[in-house]
Amino acid sequence: MRILGLDPGLARVGYGVLEVDEQRRNQPEMVDCGIISTDAGRSEGDRMVEIARDLRQLLRLHRPQLAAVEKFFFYRSSNTIAVVQARGVLIMTLARFQIPTVEYPPMQIKLALAGSGHADKGEVQDAVMRELRLNERPKPDDAADALAVGLTAWFQR
Repeated sequence: MRILGLDPGLARVGYGVLEVDEQRRNQPEMVDCGIISTDAGRSEGDRMVEIARDLRQLLRLHRPQLAAVEKFFFYRSSNTIAVVQARGVLIMTLARFQIPTVEYPPMQIKLALAGSGHADKGEVQDAVMRELRLNERPKPDDAADALAVGLTAWFQR
């Protein structure tokens, strides 16, 4: 099974692709991770189009059977609306490709990986390294977060 984890944002969308051989109950392996970045000098609408276009390319390249998206955690921020809109673009694009999608709030992701819903970013990244048998933390943080979302989907299957 191939799982795509996504960490939504307007400036940067983190993504992580995991491969799991369900027949042999293997540990998930990282296939790819990175970010979709948008140009801050462009309009929000153009940035949304850029996110959708780049996500379509990732979907065609990796052909995931499942997508996991971090649910937006509401807080007061100047970019709250833009992040929610970018998340909507991700959900819509996944739906257009008919990819089953699950969503997890940050506390559930932290609990699944680090054993505490209040774990800090470092604890979650250490858990990602351990679960994927990596020698160093995936960079940038958005990509590591996306891998954490994908791992949560595997654990919760």
